[in-house]
Amino acid sequence: MTNVRPVDVAVCALELAPAVAFALASERVQRSLDQWSRVWRIAAPSLLVLPYTLLAAISHVFQWEWLLIYSALPVVIAWLLSNAAAADPQQRGNWRDAVILLTLGLIVDLRWLDVAWPPGLRGLGNLLLVDAGLYGFLGIRRLSGTGFDFHFRWSDWKTGFRELLFFAPVVIGVGLALGFIHPHKNVPGLQAVLSWIGIFVFVAVLEELFFRAWVQNLLERRLGRGAALIVASVLFGLSHFNKRNFGSAHFNWRYVLLATIAGIFYGRAWRKNRRVPASAITHTCVDWLWYLWF
Repeated sequence: MTNVRPVDVAVCALELAPAVAFALASERVQRSLDQWSRVWRIAAPSLLVLPYTLLAAISHVFQWEWLLIYSALPVVIAWLLSNAAAADPQQRGNWRDAVILLTLGLIVDLRWLDVAWPPGLRGLGNLLLVDAGLYGFLGIRRLSGTGFDFHFRWSDWKTGFRELLFFAPVVIGVGLALGFIHPHKNVPGLQAVLSWIGIFVFVAVLEELFFRAWVQNLLERRLGRGAALIVASVLFGLSHFNKRNFGSAHFNWRYVLLATIAGIFYGRAWRKNRRVPASAITHTCVDWLWYLWF
């Protein structure tokens, strides 16, 4: 994305604020929410529409139907998860959890709402959905064991790099055999460091939150650790079916296969200590190395 405007940066900061609050002070946020009435707790996430309203108005792409969707969707998520919390206090997993995860996954993967945003800024739409999910699952549902805590620990880096070392020979071998990756020379500089940070914040953390902290976490309660790891990894792989298509192929099976294998190692990193930072580190390094040398 080029020609970044101050309003783009401001909207990005607004959308990052709720995620940062849950990442660094989840318990404090939850205690604050406990002081509100149930009606206000469910209605409050409608305010997440404000970044869209600001950006769309300034960019001359504002439409009332998108305002309605982005106002209502977070409220529906909060309402469903409030009911899920009451119906499933043991947090074994409820049909409402599945409906919300399926809806969010399809919206992002099939890009249903991308047209609401100015060109090049669809990522802000995804970030808004992440905020809605965080509010619902952590603020309302109080889903345990997510590991969405970014007070970094040495074990996060140790686990993240360990899984990277395990995964690298596999992905390089399979990727070369499939003709999916192509080595090239590149000398890392400051831009490479900034790219690592960007991948971590805007790609890895978001995907690891969804597939590990929410999907794999809930599946473990029904299927067990091993089966949950496999199922979550397959779902992660399938979410890449329309990425980097070769020629006219619609279903990119090479990417699906490699992403599924990657998901196993990302899932292992997360479940070691149930920490999103650990799996996000592995995920970021894989994408970063691919960007640099493959």
